[in-house]
Amino acid sequence: MEYAVKIENLKKSFGKEVVLNGITHLFEKGKIHGIMGFNGSGKTVMFKCICGFLSPDEGKIYVNGKLIGKDVDFPQSIGIIIENPGFLIELSGFENLRRLADLNKIVSTEEIRNTMQIVGLDPNSKKKVGQYSLGMRERLGIAQAIMENPDLLILDEPFNGLDKRGAEDVYVLFKNLQKQGKTIIFAAHNMMEIEGVCDTICEMDAGMLTRVK
Repeated sequence: MEYAVKIENLKKSFGKEVVLNGITHLFEKGKIHGIMGFNGSGKTVMFKCICGFLSPDEGKIYVNGKLIGKDVDFPQSIGIIIENPGFLIELSGFENLRRLADLNKIVSTEEIRNTMQIVGLDPNSKKKVGQYSLGMRERLGIAQAIMENPDLLILDEPFNGLDKRGAEDVYVLFKNLQKQGKTIIFAAHNMMEIEGVCDTICEMDAGMLTRVK
């Protein structure tokens, strides 16, 4: 099996609270992996460790064969949504993405426009992000995550705020990205949000990760 993410005995505590309790798991490359769990189960902390935002107390995380915190500080070619993306509410969605794209300078304004259209947003709209609905902000977050064409996506509750049609649009997007060889790992609250689109499903509870599909 060729893996995108390999986790070995991952442990993380905050004070006396054990958040990750010895997680060992392989996420196969080119698959869509769903993680089901309630708030406080450890999903977000695990994602932050994978992305290099938090250092584990024990254990190792490899992303595309590189040890996070040793070979690289942060994974390469990764798109991320963790908690609420920090968009500038006084700017339009397009202007927010353009400013983010200026940091790495690997996508053009035309590619930004195309990405916004893919997630169902109008790149020509002057509406400020502060006026966006929760669903529109979620779509913009997904656009931010995919616009630089990363190999791996780590998405924390990407269906948050989406109506049924919006969720169906994201399902189609995920399948299209998978056809391009992308690996997607995402978290959700319930089985209904993930079972139809995922190749594997795990449940996170009390800092333990258990595969259920």
